[in-house]
Amino acid sequence: MDHSKHTPLRPDELNASNVEGANVYGPDDNDIGNVSHLHGTGQSAQAVLDVGGFLGLGAKSVALAVSSLNFMRDENGKVHATTTMTKDQLKDLPEHHH
Repeated sequence: MDHSKHTPLRPDELNASNVEGANVYGPDDNDIGNVSHLHGTGQSAQAVLDVGGFLGLGAKSVALAVSSLNFMRDENGKVHATTTMTKDQLKDLPEHHH
């Protein structure tokens, strides 16, 4: 997927209604998880990602600073994010307990 033509979200758009459920793509552009929910809003928020698993089963929840993700909208308006972290690096983070 060519993210260069996608529109970055503004800081005021970094809220639960916009980013929950968003797919997250790693450095190799593979889908590595999705945003389960947010703690807070804006650049200081924490995004809880479900990483790995299959159809939601066996996924590990990890918390990551929103500032370490690049949220954007594609040509159809769908929000997604990219990160420089790999799926394995995310899976190595401590598990987030709800």
